[in-house]
Amino acid sequence: MEDNAARLRRIRSLAIALTVLSVLVVLVSALMRLDAAGLGCADWPVCYGQLLGREPQALEFGPVRILHRLVASISLVLAGIVVWLCLRPRPVQPAATHASLLLLLMLALSVLGIWSSDPRQVAVGFLNIMGGLGLVTFSWRVVLACRRPGPAVEALHPDLLLRLGLGALSLTVMLGAWLGASHAALACTSLPGCGGVWWPAAAGLSALDPFLRQVSAPPAGDPGGVLLHLLHRYLALAALVLLGTAAVRLVHDEGGQRQAARAILGLLVIEVALGVLTVLSGLHLWLVLAHGLCAAALLASVATLLRR
Repeated sequence: MEDNAARLRRIRSLAIALTVLSVLVVLVSALMRLDAAGLGCADWPVCYGQLLGREPQALEFGPVRILHRLVASISLVLAGIVVWLCLRPRPVQPAATHASLLLLLMLALSVLGIWSSDPRQVAVGFLNIMGGLGLVTFSWRVVLACRRPGPAVEALHPDLLLRLGLGALSLTVMLGAWLGASHAALACTSLPGCGGVWWPAAAGLSALDPFLRQVSAPPAGDPGGVLLHLLHRYLALAALVLLGTAAVRLVHDEGGQRQAARAILGLLVIEVALGVLTVLSGLHLWLVLAHGLCAAALLASVATLLRR
């Protein structure tokens, strides 16, 4: 029993390190994408999206790209070690499953990196963003799976309200990732509507084309960009109401999910506030990065809530 406990402690320590490295990968990836896209350039917002008009081989990120590859390589090695520890001599479940999925995701992102040098491929950028969030979620699930046994806590069976909230949150994150991969940040820089437009037009549906190749950043008022912004905002509002209400109910419940529910409530408020501040600030680089990191933390909190 002691050997098994020591084994779980080692796995958990490595999984915590993997979670930190995954967050760093998400941060550096976003920094490369956003800074090169123009959010960090001197003549912002004129230079936003200028990356799309250049050939991929002309792109240079210097130390940032090196840091990204170094952290990603270390993470891959650590993930392999965690999988080995989880599987031998006997599989430790569910940690082994989560660790294996994490390693497979890392390998898939490594293969995806072959096409990642061309930012004009929206689907590739989208998969990279979602993959980064998946790294944080799966590595955190390994941490949760290796917790020291304590008082028995019944598995949470999501009710309809919680399911709807989780669905709205998932769609919000996916649309935010697609918006970022489309470089459509400047299509809507006002709140609450987009330059007087309150409902997405059918003319913007082409922005959801999975084979979209973006050759320039959508300008202000672009139907596709406006559609992405409005759908993202409305779904975020739905997630705030539905998931927030479900979390409030869990906070007052006698079960063992109070702490995760409180974290979700706090992160929902922070995430919405960061989204508003990002628009009002004219898309300040660090606010955009904070918005993405908060999304990763929110998904990890949901994983904590549903950990069994």
